[in-house]
Amino acid sequence: MIDLNAWRPTILALAIGAVGAVIATYIGLPAPALTGPSISVTIAGLLGLKLSVQNLVRDISFLVIGLSMGTSVTPEVYESAKQWPFSLMAVVAGVTSAFFISQWALKKFYAYDAKSAVLASSPGHLSFVIGLGMDSGADIRTVAIVQSIRVLTLTLIVPMLVVWSGLAGSDLVVPTKFMSLFWVAMCLAAAALVGLGFKRLKIPAAFVLAGMIISLASHLTGLVEGHMPQWLTWPALMMLGSMIGTRFSGVSMAELKSAIGAGFAITLVGIAAAIGFAVLLAQFVDLPVAQLVVAFAPGGVEAMAAMAFALNLDPTFVATHHIARIFYLSFFVPLALAWWGKE
Repeated sequence: MIDLNAWRPTILALAIGAVGAVIATYIGLPAPALTGPSISVTIAGLLGLKLSVQNLVRDISFLVIGLSMGTSVTPEVYESAKQWPFSLMAVVAGVTSAFFISQWALKKFYAYDAKSAVLASSPGHLSFVIGLGMDSGADIRTVAIVQSIRVLTLTLIVPMLVVWSGLAGSDLVVPTKFMSLFWVAMCLAAAALVGLGFKRLKIPAAFVLAGMIISLASHLTGLVEGHMPQWLTWPALMMLGSMIGTRFSGVSMAELKSAIGAGFAITLVGIAAAIGFAVLLAQFVDLPVAQLVVAFAPGGVEAMAAMAFALNLDPTFVATHHIARIFYLSFFVPLALAWWGKE
């Protein structure tokens, strides 16, 4: 039997997120199903509402987003894949540059101790960073708030940069053919099984990656045709946006005030590194700057991949680069904590 008390914060968060999505659509925000709920749920959480998103809801949204990304593969993707090694190297260079600049700035201008500066400066992999820092003596609460500011700010800023700067080279395309309900159900079931296996193996972004793999396999073999129905993708994006907003539920205004400067600082460094390396790499490879910016911006894996899908960029390219960033950080952050986390 469903425990309504346990689900009340989730139901409330999704309701507020839905209102935010409608308002964002009405006023013309980019990727409104993602940005609208992020804003509305964040505001509600800061006003004192206890909000959360149950893991089941989170995982379902990730599955749908992953399956949606796999349907976007075109022959052009295979051509651009030849250039991915260069862009993957640029991801590593960008992440490393952003880390060193951020941790230096946090220590010099915000008086962070060495351990907290290292953990707060990690360009992603929040759950891993928090777990790594639990016994390190770092200020984990502040690290979590600073990192949450990074995720929210990038979720809001990146689509606006892409759309309002004119970097997106084509208009959004409305799919003309959708998967049948039977194949939607089959792909969701298969992706759920693969995702559970990935999660057991502690693979990052397990359900998004599983959905993308199942969708790619089913479409490339010709077994399935068409896109995921919009009545599934829109709620999935809205759930993800709401989940991002719930990071600020329970955060006091005093805590936010003390961390907001540092949060904006590392966000600025991260987005500057993403734009810098994207523009530089675009001089040597035939890849759109907008696509590179979204792939390099150190936001949440699921949010950035979903954003690429919503902005009609190549979500497979973007997801691959963000998963590579997370794998790199899994090795880099422990070493950074050991080497530069000393006073």
